[in-house]
Amino acid sequence: MSSTTAAKGALGPIGLILAAMTSIQAGAAVAKGVFPLVGAPGFSALRLVFATLMLFAVFRPWRSLPARTSWAPLALYGATLGCMNLCFYLAIERVPLGIGVALEFTGPLVLALASSRRPLDILWGVMAGAGVFLLSPFAGPLHPIDPLGALLAIGAGGFWALYIVSGKRAGAAHGPSATAWGMLVATLICLPVGAIAAGPALLHPAVLPKAALVALLSSALPYSLEMIALSKLSTRLFGVLMCIEPALAALFGWLLLREQLEPAQLAGVAAVGLASAGAALGSRRPEPAPQPPSS
Repeated sequence: MSSTTAAKGALGPIGLILAAMTSIQAGAAVAKGVFPLVGAPGFSALRLVFATLMLFAVFRPWRSLPARTSWAPLALYGATLGCMNLCFYLAIERVPLGIGVALEFTGPLVLALASSRRPLDILWGVMAGAGVFLLSPFAGPLHPIDPLGALLAIGAGGFWALYIVSGKRAGAAHGPSATAWGMLVATLICLPVGAIAAGPALLHPAVLPKAALVALLSSALPYSLEMIALSKLSTRLFGVLMCIEPALAALFGWLLLREQLEPAQLAGVAAVGLASAGAALGSRRPEPAPQPPSS
């Protein structure tokens, strides 16, 4: 097969990955627009409920119930999924979407750099650190971001890193159905929090359809597109493509939420994305760090 033919063959899967990332960020923008009605914890809980129902309908995991001894890794996987989802929504309730996604990316980036021994990865670490500084409240922008929001976004990144580690173990034992079981655990953790925080507003007629839409855009649809693309793309290229996501988040924040980032903040978003891409390109044994189906 010629290089031209191979390049043409990769265009379809690349388009699927871009479509998946676009869907995720569109869903996040829709979610943020509903926060005034039900709050971030309430909407997070509703979105997890609908995402769980969708994944159960697709994978029907009850046909192969996990063994009693395998519930521990599934529970850890689901707990990290739920905590990450909650932290991320609480973060973007306080900071622009592009900044929240960029700061969240620091989790898997630190995980990748921690396992590397290449001198070049020091450069990517410094670049990522500079990007985080430009996105922090200490960089002196005209409109500084909320410190708690920044910490929550970084916390979501930490849970994302734990999700990657715990997901490998759960996925190895249960395959795709692990995602459905993990989503159920995440829902059981977040639903009481969301119900207490939102109260009766949790069942507001204007909220439920949007929660279902966000579950589709940010969970079911992108997860399906990524699974198709991964069967035809190298994991290295997948990892590099994922690094476009902070820029897409900034774009959708501007288009749908009218969130305008300052030049220094845009530079910070770009620095984190480039550092992540550099780390993905240089990985000796590249593995994808997929956007979780509920983030």
